[in-house]
Amino acid sequence: MPSSDAAKPVVILQASPHPVSRIFTPEALHALHERYTVVDLEGAGPGTADEVLDQALPEAFAVVGQPDLPAERLARAPKLRAVLNIEGNFYPNVDYQACFDRGIHVLGCGPAYAQAVAEHALGLALDLARGISREDRAFREGRENYVATGNADAVLLRNADVGFLGFGNLGRALRTVLTGFAPTIRVYDPWLPAAVLREHGVLPTGLAETVARSTFLFVLATVTEESRHLLDAELLATVPQGARLVLVSRAPVVDYDALLAGVAAGRFLAGIDVWPEEPVPADHSVRALEGTVLSAHRAGGIPAAFLSIGDMVLDDLDLIARGLPPVRMQAAARELVGRYRNRPVTG
Repeated sequence: MPSSDAAKPVVILQASPHPVSRIFTPEALHALHERYTVVDLEGAGPGTADEVLDQALPEAFAVVGQPDLPAERLARAPKLRAVLNIEGNFYPNVDYQACFDRGIHVLGCGPAYAQAVAEHALGLALDLARGISREDRAFREGRENYVATGNADAVLLRNADVGFLGFGNLGRALRTVLTGFAPTIRVYDPWLPAAVLREHGVLPTGLAETVARSTFLFVLATVTEESRHLLDAELLATVPQGARLVLVSRAPVVDYDALLAGVAAGRFLAGIDVWPEEPVPADHSVRALEGTVLSAHRAGGIPAAFLSIGDMVLDDLDLIARGLPPVRMQAAARELVGRYRNRPVTG
């Protein structure tokens, strides 16, 4: 690790939409500045962020964040070794092919959120299974239902038929969280061979079978052109009567009109954390829709998850500086990174 200021690799930092203090603990931020020359695009002095970025690129060892990095800008960064995304989405404002062609590591922070999302998904599923928030509202309004009366539609997660749409970071973390409930987990993930799914103790199944046989259906897929409205009106019509659907990944994967229509018809219940439009309009009908548990994109964004990103960044920067491969963050796949269609997340 370089020790003198002159030998410190240059790291360009753009933490937005987060404040730096949300991503880095004081200790991690101190270590970052101690080991690297940090150029903070949001606090580097006079000039616009683009001007500061362009001035720093010729000496840059790494970019932490996701400023615009088209091919012509990357060409002005001959020493660049890594682009570390700390927002959580790979946007098309980076020429990823140019990065791969030059051997620049493209890393994402998705693993930092997996455990938090998995636990939130479990919370939504248990709430839907037992009517926890529904009966809380009833109690506060003086219309509580005691003992069996309040449990007419309750189901157990124990030994239940569970379906996952997607088995990436979120699916793997959720499978671990669900282990104590001993469910049968069917998984649809066209990006993974059946053997990989079996090695994780889940059953590889087709999309139609996963949906039709799930008492608890967890939507965990990322969004691409192929997965947009993957769960459409036709498939939602095959969700079993009384099932519990939990959506914690990306809103465009589901046809929301059909989803809410299914809930309104009393066919199934739904826990929803992500939305086609955020913030959700104040007059949206979902706010008064029984049979839903509503969450404002809160599943992953907890302090412990955010602060783990800074530690992951620091660890991987140190490895790359030593000529070793990164291991904490998720390496972007050349074949996939251009297919994502995620939106910026604010708040």
